[in-house]
Amino acid sequence: MTLGRFGLRRRNYDFPPYRPPSEANSLLLRVTRGCPWNRCTFCSMYKGLKFEIRPVEEVREDIAMAKELYRDRVQTVFIGDSNSLVVKTEALVHILKTLYESFPQIERVTSYARAKTIARKSEEELGEIFRAGLNRLHVGLETGDPTLLREIQKGATPEEMIEAGRKAKQIGFGYSLYVLLGIGGEDRWREHAQKTAEVLNQIDPHFIRIRTFIPQPNSPLFEAMREGRFRLPSPETILKETRLLLEGLEVTSQFLSDHISNLVPLYGRLPEEKISLIRMIDESLRAIEMDVRLKEEMEARRHLTNL
Repeated sequence: MTLGRFGLRRRNYDFPPYRPPSEANSLLLRVTRGCPWNRCTFCSMYKGLKFEIRPVEEVREDIAMAKELYRDRVQTVFIGDSNSLVVKTEALVHILKTLYESFPQIERVTSYARAKTIARKSEEELGEIFRAGLNRLHVGLETGDPTLLREIQKGATPEEMIEAGRKAKQIGFGYSLYVLLGIGGEDRWREHAQKTAEVLNQIDPHFIRIRTFIPQPNSPLFEAMREGRFRLPSPETILKETRLLLEGLEVTSQFLSDHISNLVPLYGRLPEEKISLIRMIDESLRAIEMDVRLKEEMEARRHLTNL
């Protein structure tokens, strides 16, 4: 059931500015503001916003407001902003316990997280957080190519991405990884697809969620594109890259194209539906060869902003 926000807005409830599409029906709970890393060259989401951890009592007040308004309607919760695992374990566990005491019917609590944070946090701490009720993590892999990871200043290596994913899965978290199609531009799409598949194969996440890179104003990579230092890939390149990624995957994950930026709606379970997904891409490649308007429509998506 969709939770209306108007009632909470009137009470000065502090909403996270972003959430995954899969959390559209969730109660949104802001535990941090901004991003503690905030250096990724492709991202403009939290640029200009100073990172801070909200006081526990302030978060508890928001939970109390939500309880008064929604009561038994809350089934899932998304914790924002970008990386709630930077909060001290004791404080985060306290917030989670308050959530479940207020909404005992909760089925899932989700948060964004950085792989580096997961890799650095002890198994004991992560286990305590999981047992307190945070049970799904959304993590930006973006690429498995070490050269690209350095160029986009992701702040983590492929090895750290793998360590974090394996650790989180072993503890019991549902693990959702994001892949950023097109981040290698026209010049490095093959390496991006191949190396990303290699990392995903070693993690075998529960969900692989693809996003197509669209340069956003106020991000360094947007300026690089304007200055000609980054060549935005064509729709054909994006589709060929996606095909190569799928060909290299040996996982048991759900493959999800749940974002407006993507060119083709690819949804399927791997490996069972791998061939049908590749077939859809091949059909799209043939279609844009024959239909100029379809290619123009795909090209127009690169002008989307505020994603």
